[in-house]
Amino acid sequence: MDYNTIWFILVGVLFTGYAMLDGFDLGVGALHLFTKTDTQRRLMLNSIGPVWDGNEVWLVTGGGALFAAFPHVYATVFSGFYLPFMLLLFSLIFRAVAIEFRSKTHFLWWRKMWDIAFSFGSIFSSFLIGVTIGNILYGISLNEHFEFTDTIWHQIHPYSLFVGVTTVALFMMHGAIYTVMKTEGELQELAKGWVKQTITFFISCYIIFNVLTLWFVPHVSEILQDRPYTLVVLVVNVLVVLNIPREIQREQYFRAFLSSCTAMALLMLLFGLSMYPNMVFSYPEFENSLTIYNAASTDKTLGIMFIIACIGVPIVLAYTVSIYWIFRGKVRLTEESY
Repeated sequence: MDYNTIWFILVGVLFTGYAMLDGFDLGVGALHLFTKTDTQRRLMLNSIGPVWDGNEVWLVTGGGALFAAFPHVYATVFSGFYLPFMLLLFSLIFRAVAIEFRSKTHFLWWRKMWDIAFSFGSIFSSFLIGVTIGNILYGISLNEHFEFTDTIWHQIHPYSLFVGVTTVALFMMHGAIYTVMKTEGELQELAKGWVKQTITFFISCYIIFNVLTLWFVPHVSEILQDRPYTLVVLVVNVLVVLNIPREIQREQYFRAFLSSCTAMALLMLLFGLSMYPNMVFSYPEFENSLTIYNAASTDKTLGIMFIIACIGVPIVLAYTVSIYWIFRGKVRLTEESY
């Protein structure tokens, strides 16, 4: 296995980690306004309070790895999706500010304003992430210099928009399960109702998403047919998704959460398998697509980075595990709470 493939996998792992970790706190934000009291909203915020900023580090690290390992992909994608990425950045910043500012005063209008900002930022961030993934799968127009030649309006089409909706549904389900795990009493009972509703929402979107992918993205369908092992991953992914309501029915919420994380990981694996060795499809000029070879840094650069990754990644994993272990258990409000 060459360094190009190794870094393709590592970048995928980093973005998968972001989806699994930041996915649930974006889902908590999307559900934030469905609570009934100020205490419930504070509990929702404090359930993600110790971890939300650490979760977003995975996105920054993934973007940094993409920049260093595949600079042409970074340049093309970040310039072509400049407006969506700026909107995503502002949404993530806005929700972070909302978390920190909401409890600075007890005025009702102040807290409502930041509650709306937090929820809107979470939903819009999730939607934009999905729209970007949808466009990468669908393909974007590149010239022979790998430069983006479309306009923002070419990125807004039924497939990309529906992938955005599906991503919101997935994160809402993920966040609802997490809320049940972290809360108790009235809020937990309320969250159990959210779980059932969001599972229905996500599974419906998931079925339609697969149909639309076969319909709107024929080049991905052709790749899947040429690689039978991807069908095995797809079947396992379907079984894992179906296991989520099964575990919910048995009130095994931690297992349901693990199944949700596994479903995300398998979806990202399918995404990677359907793209490899491409990183950005050029549509309709497929010969202009960016691959792990024509978009990569030099072998020497990739090799040095791999040594650094072997040192840094275990540290990041150890930090992540320790934070979740320290703040395990049910969330309760204290004087230091949001």
